[in-house]
Order: sequence, then structure tokens, then C-alpha cells
Amino acid sequence: MKIHEYQGKEILRKYGVTVPNGEMATTLEEADTAAKQLFSEGNAVVVVKAQIHAGGRGKGGGVKLAKSMTEAAAASKAILGMQLVTHQTGPQGQKVQRLLIEAGSAIERELYLGLVLDRASAQVVFMASQAGGMDIEEVAHDTPEKIFKEYVDPAIGFQPYQARKLAFKLGLAPAQIGEAARLMMGMYKAFMDTDSTLMEINPFITTKDGKLLALDCKMNFDDNAMFRHKDLKELRDISEEDPLEVEASKFALNYIKLDGSIACMVNGAGLAMATMDIIKYAGGAPANFLDVGGGANQEQIENAFGILLSDPNVKAIFINIFGGILRVDVLATAVVAAAKKLNVHLPIILRLEGTNVEEGRKIIAESGMKVQIGATMKEAADLAVAAAKG
Repeated sequence: MKIHEYQGKEILRKYGVTVPNGEMATTLEEADTAAKQLFSEGNAVVVVKAQIHAGGRGKGGGVKLAKSMTEAAAASKAILGMQLVTHQTGPQGQKVQRLLIEAGSAIERELYLGLVLDRASAQVVFMASQAGGMDIEEVAHDTPEKIFKEYVDPAIGFQPYQARKLAFKLGLAPAQIGEAARLMMGMYKAFMDTDSTLMEINPFITTKDGKLLALDCKMNFDDNAMFRHKDLKELRDISEEDPLEVEASKFALNYIKLDGSIACMVNGAGLAMATMDIIKYAGGAPANFLDVGGGANQEQIENAFGILLSDPNVKAIFINIFGGILRVDVLATAVVAAAKKLNVHLPIILRLEGTNVEEGRKIIAESGMKVQIGATMKEAADLAVAAAKG
């Protein structure tokens, strides 16, 4: 689950991480009120920032500086409601429905701080770099030596000496080392307490008067841990998510929309990944990742069909099932019932293996449905690609 910058900063503030003063606005009137308040507090510059779940907002015109109420009002009017295109939104962009009106800062240096779960080492890694304000992915690719890392032993957690090591490597002034270490410790505690999978502050800045501030904040959370965090679950903004993915989540379906034309319905995440791979290998493109799980029933299969059919790019449906917990005959019965109820006209390609596979194939054969059955994954993938192109 992703949240907006202003929400992430509120979390950081609770853990003692210093962030600029600011207010979220959903209307031009709210934006003007927030800007007026910040100017009245003596701020010479106010920043108007688009709030979407994507980076690169500044390059897309989603961040503007204002030195007067006139400029602030013009910036808010230009950004609120715009279709903001960044390297992370794709060419379709994302509509801006919220703004963060924030006090400007006298920036001296832009740095980078981040925490992420490193699955290779099964540890959290705390990263820091002097190349803040840039696309950190490019820095990691082109000049990886500029990113400093401290791996966190899960038994003892992030230690103050590790925070100080990173602070020294950032080239901070001696008087700033202790404060930087304190802020990093706060970031780590926030990361762990909220079951985060990613936290980035880019840029983490030093000001001309020697202060340290988190000028931006990106946080992602583990969906599977949200039952422990009802307060965080309320921060979800479904308007920032794909409508089909939102719909799938209502039925406990693991669905991710992609750009291809072959819809996939699979039981098991590993098999779903392999299915997408073999479709690409056969010359096609998957339209989605969809894992119906090991205990799928007719209702879930029906809901899955409905979601797949809602994607106008889908030209064929590839159902790849290995019966274990979910017996093949049970799934075949559910597929037939759901397909008939929804009057599915798209080509359906099946690959069935596992428990009660012969019974499942018999159910399909006697259903009267026009389906193609592949004896192997490769054969089924070739049939699906041909059907989608045809």
C-alpha cells in the first residue's frame, strides 16, 4: 500500500523527524487559505506540490515555488486537476486531486536517505547518498559507489553507530552529525513500527542556517500487515490505484493489471509468474497477473472472470491450473458455471494438471464451451498467443 507525501510526513513527525510546515488541500480555496497562513508566519516562499503516488513530480510541472499570494494561487490553479505525467506514471499520467502547500526552505545541500527490505540478505538496509534530489535509480545504476549502505541485523536493530557512520559519509558538518543520527534512528523506528517495505526521503536537506529537514517522503507498506494498522489502512487513496486492482482486492484476488492482450487466471503466485514468462516466450504479452489462490470457489472464479473481461485490451483468456489443494474437477466446474453465467465470448485456452485432472477435462469437454486445451504450458501458451492475434 502506498500513501501520499503529506501523509508520510505526518508519520515522520510523530517519530521526531523534522519536516517543513504544510497543509493538504483538495480545493483552490483550501490551498489559498493554507498559503495565506504560511505567508503570515513569515515564510518568504511557499511551495505548491502535487500529491500523487509517483516520483518525478517536479520535472512534470507538479511542484512550483511562490513568493506571493498571487503566485501561490496561480500555481495551485495550474496543478490541481492537471494530468501529471512523470517517468513513474506512464504516458497516461495521473490526475492531481490533492495539493500540499508547504513552507519553502533555504536549501544548502540535497542528500538522500532511504530504507528498504533487501530480500537477498533478509535484512533491512539503510541507504544514504550525497546525490540527493536526483533519480536515485539512475545513481544506483551509473554510480553505485555513491550510495552508502548499512545492513540491519534483525536481532538487534539499527544501531546509533551505524547512523553516525552514514552521517559522516554524507559529509555533514560535525555539529550536524548527532542530529542526523537522531533523525535516522527515528526513520528506522517509523519504518519498523508501521511494517513499511520502503521509505525514501529525497531530498533530505541541510539549510543555510544548519538545520536538517525531510523535504519529501515516500512510504510503502506491507499489505499483509495492514490488519495490525487500522489507522494506516485509512490512509489508502483508491483514486490513485487502478480500478480493476481495487475491485479485485474486494474479493481477495491477487490481481495486477499489465499492458498485454492475454488475460491469465492461475492458482499460485509462482505458477502465475511462470505463465506470464511463457506467454512472452511464445511471442505474446500478458494482460495481468491473477492468482485466484488455492481455495478458489465458483464465486471467486466468477469475480475473476468479471475483472478480466473488464479490461478492453484482453483478446484471449489463458487459464493455467495445477490441482493440489484446489482439485481440477472443482475448478473446472466453477469455470464452466462462471463462463456461462457471464456469457464469455472470448477464446479460452486451458492447461490443466494435477488432482482429478481427467475428471476436470471431462467436465470441460461435456460443457459445450468452445475452449482449447493445451497438453503442456508451452502448447497452451502458443494457442493463447494465436487466439489473441487472431
